[in-house]
Amino acid sequence: AFDAVLAMPLNELFNRWYGPIPSIKATEGPADWGSVGQQRTVLLSGGGSMCETLTLVDRTRAFGYEITDVKGPMKPLAGSVDGEWSFDAAGTGVRITWRWSVVPGSSVGGAVLPTFAKVWNGYARQALARIEEVLLPVS
Repeated sequence: AFDAVLAMPLNELFNRWYGPIPSIKATEGPADWGSVGQQRTVLLSGGGSMCETLTLVDRTRAFGYEITDVKGPMKPLAGSVDGEWSFDAAGTGVRITWRWSVVPGSSVGGAVLPTFAKVWNGYARQALARIEEVLLPVS
């Protein structure tokens, strides 16, 4: 599960809008994503982009990232994001946990962040459901 999620193209993982949160159109950067310090540009549908840097790679257990240089409509909401995906054995499967911490991009963003968090949780549920589709395809 770790290898599949780390290598999964972001435009396949975040392939649908969720309310005001755009899908990911493409990424520009290394094809062999998986080493600490690597950076890529994430291009959002509807305009906007951000820089993603891998900050942690603990194979099979967790990987972490930092989002910076947010441009476009998401900029007021997110000045930066620290995130981590973790993978823990659960019976005969794996429990995947996705944690993140958002630093608002503006005072207005900070004021609406609690509301935005509720929408973001839906976006995250959608992404986790997509991972399940990829890891456990229906035959």
